[in-house]
Amino acid sequence: MRFLSYEIDGTGGLAVDTGTGEFRGLLASSDGFPGTLDDIVRSGDFAGAAKRLQGGSPVDPATAKYRPPFVRASKILCVGLNYSDHAAESSMQAPDFPTVFARFSSGLVAHGASLVKPNVSDKFDYEGEMVAVIGKPGREIAEADALDHIAGYSIFNDGSIRDYQLRTPQWTVGKNFDGTGGFGPVFVTADELPEGGSGLRIETRLNGEVMQSASTSDLIFDVRKLVSLLSIAMTLEAGDIIVTGTPSGVGAARKPPVFMKPGDVCEVEVERIGTLRNTVVSQGR
Repeated sequence: MRFLSYEIDGTGGLAVDTGTGEFRGLLASSDGFPGTLDDIVRSGDFAGAAKRLQGGSPVDPATAKYRPPFVRASKILCVGLNYSDHAAESSMQAPDFPTVFARFSSGLVAHGASLVKPNVSDKFDYEGEMVAVIGKPGREIAEADALDHIAGYSIFNDGSIRDYQLRTPQWTVGKNFDGTGGFGPVFVTADELPEGGSGLRIETRLNGEVMQSASTSDLIFDVRKLVSLLSIAMTLEAGDIIVTGTPSGVGAARKPPVFMKPGDVCEVEVERIGTLRNTVVSQGR
């Protein structure tokens, strides 16, 4: 199942692909609205939600005003250096344990919304990534059982302010400027994709030029391993988001460096999920 979070005149809604490429949905103000994806992932009743939404009105993905698929995640866990080629271009060794940092929902923007280049920096970099969303809570999850805890997948652009990211050994500030994290366009349930989201092409394009191109099979720590290892430390809860890492080709590693600037269009495509597209704007003063 493929779900699309949207809004009309400020009222949120949710739509589902009917199986023919047509989306139908309901607004939160409508009778029968099944809740947001944040609600549904906690109940686990995606099939019931889809049935209700199919009785709703047509929603055109080309003209809809999107919202991020999830906005109430208790944790957004991002994995750094999770492709060996990206670790190498960053002059770092591939890690023996996932390098994890947090992002916050306040910095997220939806498909079609603007990524915001802050006034204090010109080093605004792109990072195309696949997202895995937790559906079943758990702690100390065995690797063999890890995929039972995944509800589905989406796409992320982990927009990074490189000079602020690298000012200290931990990256939190440079990864959490307002309006720098693209998320969407849709959420796809796990049964629609290969096991663990493996073997999918991931590509980032800046103004139509391919900047990153890889396969999710190249992850150092795949989704199964990430769920198991992260759950050593913390209970993974329904709706938690794991941003799985970016491949080589980031702007900071290019010679000369390439950073996003106002007017640029950045697209992140993950095979069988979709394409996340955002235009870059300057921060308002």
